[in-house]
Amino acid sequence: DLQKGWRFYERQQEGWGDYFQESLFVDIDSLVTLGGVHRTFFGYHRLLSKKFPFAVYYRVEGGEAVTIWRVLDLRRHPRAIEKELSQGEDGPR
Repeated sequence: DLQKGWRFYERQQEGWGDYFQESLFVDIDSLVTLGGVHRTFFGYHRLLSKKFPFAVYYRVEGGEAVTIWRVLDLRRHPRAIEKELSQGEDGPR
């Protein structure tokens, strides 16, 4: 959804796609110090973007390593988000 989000905002106005992407990367960078403090949804911690209707779903492994699984548009139906998150590396859970 990160690429789709970039395209969507860039179509709205030139430069907004880059602003969208930079904003999400700032949010993701915050996980260095805040990883693991966010509520869990569908088995993943969920970091809400501060400026856009997107969320970063991640896990903390080994007590410190943050693994980002998906960046998803929250305007989707919750069941669609759950389905997207359930498709792990080994296929659907």
